[in-house]
Amino acid sequence: MINLSVCIEMFWRNLSVEEKISKVKELGFSAFEFWSWKNKNVESIKKIKEEMGLTLSAFCMEPNFCLTSDGNTEEIKEGLRESIKIASYLECKRLIVTTGNLIYGESFELTRRKVVKKLKEMAKIAEDGNIILVLEPLNPIVDHPGYWLNKSNDAADIVEEVNSPSLKILFDIYHQQVTEGNIISNINKYISLIGHFHTAGVPGRNELIGGELNYKNIFLAIEKLNYQGFVGLEFKSTKEDDVALKEVFTLVEK
Repeated sequence: MINLSVCIEMFWRNLSVEEKISKVKELGFSAFEFWSWKNKNVESIKKIKEEMGLTLSAFCMEPNFCLTSDGNTEEIKEGLRESIKIASYLECKRLIVTTGNLIYGESFELTRRKVVKKLKEMAKIAEDGNIILVLEPLNPIVDHPGYWLNKSNDAADIVEEVNSPSLKILFDIYHQQVTEGNIISNINKYISLIGHFHTAGVPGRNELIGGELNYKNIFLAIEKLNYQGFVGLEFKSTKEDDVALKEVFTLVEK
């Protein structure tokens, strides 16, 4: 069974965070996620989350987009510790990690060594905090020009080198389709290293029905692999948000 999680950042733009979380429950979903925690009232989120009986599947660690930068290792470690405290308070088991952008004039391998070194230290902290870090490649073609980590094989190599149960890949199906394609093949190849999924339609990062990706087949492939984590819905709807989200249930029905 696919465990769906609604990224509340993408939906119901005129509602408060608390109202969005209530909407997740109203539509029949059991989990939600968001990006930054620093711009939110975590006490209020905890209260409504518990009232609704929902799971918080993931959110972004602070600081974000920072692994490729120089001289900020202690800032990252302190930010991670603080983020883990928030995650523990909200009973969330995954923190999203992004690398940041290319450094002008610096080779891929030099940046890679820097990123791996930081992630090894971060993974130790995450292990102590009983948290899984999910490292996200993003596409540099449409949405994130200059972003350093783009391909699933590069993310897999990094996760394998760090070699920690607390570091996995966030496999964003939308971003990986834009960057490299071969979605089902790569999911099959890297499933043991994947700790979270994100979804959106291609092109446009819109709803899951109507684009070039066959999400019914993709979800079947994930389910056959006995994946136990969450699949996040992180798309921009071209129709009513409630309608687009309800449509997703038709993709996971037997």
